[in-house]
Amino acid sequence: MTGIELALVVGGGLLTLAVLASKAASRLGLPVVLLFMAIGMLAGSEGPGGIELDDAELVQRVGVVALAFILFSGGLDTRWSDVRPVLGPGLGLATVGVVVTAGVTGLAATVVLGVPLEVGLLVGAVMGSTDAAAVFSILRSRAVGLRGRIRPLLELESASNDPMAVFLTVAILERLGDPDRSLLAFGVIFAQQAVLGAVGGALAGVLVVTALNRLRLEVDGLHAALTVAGVLLTFGAVALVGGSGFLAVYVLGLVMARREFVHRRSLERFHDALSWIGQIAMFLALGLLVFPSELVEVAWSALGVAAVLVLVARPLAVIVTLTPARVPWRDQALVAWVGLRGAVPIILATFALVEGVDQADLVFDTVFFVVLVSFIVQGTTVRSVARLLGVAEDAPSPVPYPVEFVATIGGREGMTELRVDPACAAVGRQIVELGLPHEALVVLIRRPDGFVIPQGTTVIEGGDELLVLADRTSLAAIERLLGPPEAQTSGQG
Repeated sequence: MTGIELALVVGGGLLTLAVLASKAASRLGLPVVLLFMAIGMLAGSEGPGGIELDDAELVQRVGVVALAFILFSGGLDTRWSDVRPVLGPGLGLATVGVVVTAGVTGLAATVVLGVPLEVGLLVGAVMGSTDAAAVFSILRSRAVGLRGRIRPLLELESASNDPMAVFLTVAILERLGDPDRSLLAFGVIFAQQAVLGAVGGALAGVLVVTALNRLRLEVDGLHAALTVAGVLLTFGAVALVGGSGFLAVYVLGLVMARREFVHRRSLERFHDALSWIGQIAMFLALGLLVFPSELVEVAWSALGVAAVLVLVARPLAVIVTLTPARVPWRDQALVAWVGLRGAVPIILATFALVEGVDQADLVFDTVFFVVLVSFIVQGTTVRSVARLLGVAEDAPSPVPYPVEFVATIGGREGMTELRVDPACAAVGRQIVELGLPHEALVVLIRRPDGFVIPQGTTVIEGGDELLVLADRTSLAAIERLLGPPEAQTSGQG
């Protein structure tokens, strides 16, 4: 058997094990990415698999590409009707919250690990972003939902806080390489990356949607190829001119989510699958890269860093950013506990390895261990904590809609799923009484016990999922009608 054939067998086998592990994780209530990482460690040089991988730069490149598609998929799946009410608090967590978390954790790492301040702050910076997606896999697996705006708040934070963590990490690495550079210079770089990333991503979103709708591609599969090209070009072009490629691809997904384009549903499913493949590849590679014996050596000091991160830094960041937004304390408590660290911190830790920073191995091993602790301790207790705080609710896994809408080229209409807020005025009223725009049609209603074919006399219930066919103007009016009372008030004002 040649080398390429062996590589294909090993790669296919690891991918198969990862998929099977997702089923086991669902039944055990564990973060599935934890099992992905465990498979990689078992397959590594110190495990039964014996696969040697010591190329941190290769793992970093795999992680960066995978993360780009994960962020794009996160933006593409964003439901603006859910995110809009928590936009301010979510962005606060993704910016100020990351800085607070990184600063407090970095100071603790300096003391606990006995390293210079710059190295300690580097540990804090790479630990700045969260991976709330792992939490949702647990909640869905045990049919536990979150009341109020907690879920969209966590979704927005986890998808948008990576660019800030990346910036802080790169800034500290550059500071280590050039101690004479002023803090003002870093402020300018941050503004440049944020502005170019946001603007570049927004422009790319418009261009990709326009291309999808106007090229009239005869082969359906080429639409997926076009969106993949869009992600790669957006990330690379924005990074080349000094912007944040991670922010750009996330904004690219956000802009596309707000527009209608051909084969939308199939493209969303394609990129969801690509995102999962990216996560599997990342965590398998990271598991292969780490040496478990070195984790044992840093265990006690890493536990100290993890304790400060979970019990001090994260709660403080949540209090600072969410208290001014008048978020209830129970919601704040759960958000603080659901600050799981994931792939991004480990990927960022490889930056230190590639740059050859002093004590880079200590930084990487500490970050890896803290991520493991976060998955094991926080990831396995989210359901219990949510119920203890009284913010959990039953959330049966939804059944996919039996219909699919394929947008026509140049068409203004689109099919959108909207959730009825339990506190909105539409609850308890018949559809005919809602005064929906003439250009809108409620196609189907999904409830926990099945689907309802709507009629004019159908009574709307809180929590209903409505599949609505409408143009953009009509859709905005319906979102206000079915959304929380504050959205209806602001829409009228």
